[in-house]
Amino acid sequence: MKRILGLLVVMALFSCKETKKETATESSTSKEVAKPEVRLYTFDGGTILVNNLELFSQDTTYQGQTKEFANAFYIISHPDGNLMWDAGLPEGLVGAPEPFTSPDGNFTVSRRDSVLNQLESIDMGIDDIKYIALSHTHFDHSGHANTFKNSTWLVQETEYDYITSEESQKNNADNFNAIKELLNVRKLKGDHDVFGDGSVVIKSMPGHTPGHQVLYLDMAENGPTLLTGDLYHLYENREHKRVPIFNFDVDQTLKSMDVFEAFAEEKNAKVYLQHQIEDFNKMPRAPEYLN
Repeated sequence: MKRILGLLVVMALFSCKETKKETATESSTSKEVAKPEVRLYTFDGGTILVNNLELFSQDTTYQGQTKEFANAFYIISHPDGNLMWDAGLPEGLVGAPEPFTSPDGNFTVSRRDSVLNQLESIDMGIDDIKYIALSHTHFDHSGHANTFKNSTWLVQETEYDYITSEESQKNNADNFNAIKELLNVRKLKGDHDVFGDGSVVIKSMPGHTPGHQVLYLDMAENGPTLLTGDLYHLYENREHKRVPIFNFDVDQTLKSMDVFEAFAEEKNAKVYLQHQIEDFNKMPRAPEYLN
């Protein structure tokens, strides 16, 4: 009888330990599954009419073609702060009597609204933006960047050195002037987890420019999401790995494309091409901009 009672006590203790172990495991699993509330807003940074689409391939695939590009910028709202991704076309275009065509005739650009007006639609202002990050420093991605000179600029060190070099200041003065007031700089050397929880991650994808980068978001509502910057401009370029003739480094771009696609597959991410109008129209935005 004593042996039976002893056996029952041992079994009871073992069961108790297993229950505690299971509870601890469930608690740990819950912590891993829980995601911060991350919200993405898409805004209109202008419109680009590409008058010479041939620029966007190394061959003559697009010879004689034109195409209209969207030009978005984004706000990523996180419990620990807000990130602005890209900054649209120059705000000097807002209110212009007619679109502006570049001297070479390749691009005709326009912008209908300012960043401040669009931020008001989600009850935000300049001081609500903790970080600003540009996919790269071309004119159509840095238009209102200087407005956020009090924010921390998250930029690849290679991109920073490129755009602030004496050569850029001389030969690409407009591009340099668009970011010259961003003095609160955090230079990155590769991928960067913005809030430290894996929900908003800047991914280094050089080639289009020396420090080009894309943005990965892990959101409860939209799921894993990738914003491509200018790694791809067109669906066809993604499908056929076509590289614009004005990219900084073709080989580097092709390598970044391979890395990007592997990462997108690993995360099962939705991919949005920032200049593709169809993708722009799919993106979540403030009610005032749902047309």
